Amino acid sequence: MSEARPDYTSQGKYARLIPTLADSKKEERATSILLAALMSVYEFRKAMLQSINKRVGERTKLEAWTEVVFKNETPINQKKSPDDRPDGLVVLNTGRTKWHALVEAKVGSETVGEDQLLKYIKQAKEHGIDAVITITNQFVAFPTHHPVTIPKKHLRSVEIFHWSWTYIVTMAQLLLAQDKIESQDQRFILHEVVKYLEDPGSGKAGFTSMNSEWKTVVQSAFNNTKLNKNSEEVLKTVGSWHQEQRELCLQMWPLVGEKVEVKLPRAHRNDPKQRLADDCERLASEHLLISNIDIPNAASDLTVTVDLTRKSITCSMRLEAPKDRKSTSAKINWLTRQLPSNEKSPAISIKAIRKGQALATDKPLEEVRKNPNILDVENTDAQPVAFEVFTSIDLARISHSTSASTAPRPPCY
Repeated sequence: MSEARPDYTSQGKYARLIPTLADSKKEERATSILLAALMSVYEFRKAMLQSINKRVGERTKLEAWTEVVFKNETPINQKKSPDDRPDGLVVLNTGRTKWHALVEAKVGSETVGEDQLLKYIKQAKEHGIDAVITITNQFVAFPTHHPVTIPKKHLRSVEIFHWSWTYIVTMAQLLLAQDKIESQDQRFILHEVVKYLEDPGSGKAGFTSMNSEWKTVVQSAFNNTKLNKNSEEVLKTVGSWHQEQRELCLQMWPLVGEKVEVKLPRAHRNDPKQRLADDCERLASEHLLISNIDIPNAASDLTVTVDLTRKSITCSMRLEAPKDRKSTSAKINWLTRQLPSNEKSPAISIKAIRKGQALATDKPLEEVRKNPNILDVENTDAQPVAFEVFTSIDLARISHSTSASTAPRPPCY
């Protein structure tokens, strides 16, 4: 490797796996280590860049620099600010084309604001750079979404992407767990990078708390007080919920051994602003926060529902009833034989769902096991067309602390 910088730069250090930086420079250290790992480990580079829709072949080269300064730069401020200098620059070279991206990283509770992101977008435009990638401890549904809303007029020639540090570590852990890295040396490198980033001293952090307005929103819903879908407290609550959804999915990746994703309709995949608006509407009108999670090889999606009026969290899966079983008890036995039976399992209940006006009935799993007819409904012979397997937590019993680290996770996680 020549380590020669692009000709539009006047300064920049080649990304090092072992950077010679002061311990206090956590941000610069983490950025250098990550960029060096992307250069060093082919499967990691391929997976991370595929997440932002960039194809990486075995002959595709990636080079990266940190603390980049540009030549002949149009002054953004009269006085140069550290925020004007991106933390990194990556160049992806396929042999035929080159793709360039600026990287801005934050650790701990620091975030990239709109003004700073707009500065980097402007720099990218001036130097023909294709994208800006931000890395913080904030979570987004997909790397193609961004925690900062930028008007589309600024994004006509520059794309913006976002990775959370947790997403980066989880992707690396998944590659290691699936034994997808062919080179033992590269596997060792990625393992050591994961160990570094998992250490609290690196600045990586998970989602630790809902927004400060969470307690007020919950109490308002509980008291049946009208919520304004456009209010700051509702917008921030839904934004926090979106981050929590993503972290829950990332926590499940190593447990399942596959990617677990928030399942979004196409309109929400293509437009995060519409997703936010629709979820704010639901929170204001129904006092519900709902997430559908796609788990590979599972019988159905997992639905997590936070009901603020009831102060409860419910995790559920819906299954179609088998059509080759004639009686209700036969259909129920088909279901219960597939469910765990041990004391350590969460308190699971079964709901039988029928067509039309026929009543849906639910009972605890252990009662259904003993008597499958317990889900029958009097005065109707309507058979269940589907079952819902669910478990719930009564949040009214939990302390009113807003800390997600002290509140229990839903049992299904």
